[in-house]
Amino acid sequence: MTVAKLVEELKSSSSRWLKTQSTDISKFAWQRGYGVFSVGPADLEALMHYIDTQEAHHRKHSFQDEFRAFLKKYGMDGDEQYLWD
Repeated sequence: MTVAKLVEELKSSSSRWLKTQSTDISKFAWQRGYGVFSVGPADLEALMHYIDTQEAHHRKHSFQDEFRAFLKKYGMDGDEQYLWD
């Protein structure tokens, strides 16, 4: 399965499920784009910690700032006009 197909299936199935949970979120939609970063086994503990503390982390650092930092850290270009909906 390609990464694009996996993301498509994850976004569509989670969106369908989420919309059944409350009428307040019936118009929920994912943004069009996505980013994919791989993690090696040596970084598994750090990844699990990040997931466990993600809500608190994002009170201090926006998703956009964090994504920009990932791009910079790994030497990748990101054109702002294409990154955000």
